[in-house]
Amino acid sequence: MKVIGTHMPACLGLLAAGTVMVVMSACTAPAPASTTTEAAAPTAVVAQASTAPPSPSASPGTSATVGAVVAGFPQKLLPLMPGAKVAASSFDKSSSPATVALVGSVAAKPAAVVAFYTKALEAQGFKAVPGNKVGAVVSKDFVRAGNETVNIAVPETAGVSTFTIGANVAPESVK
Repeated sequence: MKVIGTHMPACLGLLAAGTVMVVMSACTAPAPASTTTEAAAPTAVVAQASTAPPSPSASPGTSATVGAVVAGFPQKLLPLMPGAKVAASSFDKSSSPATVALVGSVAAKPAAVVAFYTKALEAQGFKAVPGNKVGAVVSKDFVRAGNETVNIAVPETAGVSTFTIGANVAPESVK
């Protein structure tokens, strides 16, 4: 259990951030093609070098979107905090454990964001793991049944808290 409180916050935060980066890179429009023959060859080389991995939505059971809660998102598991705006969301209900990610922002203090999600998660049987920060970032981990985990990380800039939530839960938790 101590390993989760010590090492897992950073790992889960990185997992959630990585999911968001994949979601965002999958939704980025490609650069327009050059109209000259001389510029076309270097552009093709750059495109090959910077090709993003396939979209998470390419796999059956995986959904992701930017700017909204993706259709079918398990809102009972991770409800959207009132007043929050969604930056990205994703979930893969076909893997075991199922993975769920939510990134949003709200004009609230990080402690208020953590308090909202603590209440929501504890009502579902998750237990908070000791520790409230990773470096200077407010971060909280939760565990249920010994193998289901949720991490929330909440940096604040200019009065706006941007929260990233990553969950690894039993597939039946996202139905």
